[in-house]
Amino acid sequence: MQSVGTPRLVLEPQTVAHAAEMHPLLADPALYRHENEPPPSVDWLRERFARLESRRSGDGREEWLNWVLRLREGGALVGYVQATVRADGSATIAYVLGSPHWGRGLATEAVRGMIDALAAHHGVHTLRAVLKRSNEPSLRLLQRLGFVPATPEEEQRREVEPDERLLWRPVADAAGADRR
Repeated sequence: MQSVGTPRLVLEPQTVAHAAEMHPLLADPALYRHENEPPPSVDWLRERFARLESRRSGDGREEWLNWVLRLREGGALVGYVQATVRADGSATIAYVLGSPHWGRGLATEAVRGMIDALAAHHGVHTLRAVLKRSNEPSLRLLQRLGFVPATPEEEQRREVEPDERLLWRPVADAAGADRR
């Protein structure tokens, strides 16, 4: 797993060493308006990051790619992006950006950088994202990046909860060709 550079960010492969710096950012209640809850402690976050450092699911069928987001200017960690990559070339993505950094296009830049890395280095040709229906900012971000709603049948097949929505998009290669 490699670091990924964007104009304003460096996406660093997430390690246990990031836990102490990430915990205050991830403890912000604003991040959990739509789902989940803050990590209960730095130790809990260290244990979670340690499990994720394997970069593989327990059965070995999925590749777990997690990057922390570091500002090029000032060097602060501001969030993370992640992808679960399957052998069929599909990936499910997720992302979190600290609330002090919302509204500056950093999340869009980070997710775009991750998508480019997934296509170039991990053979991903189809992306999916699941989000709470109430999370309009995340919906707008994904739409800016070309994601479209899945069909109701696809949502049912993938067991998407009623309060969630599934979006997807193909990944284009460097020449712009659809890689599906």
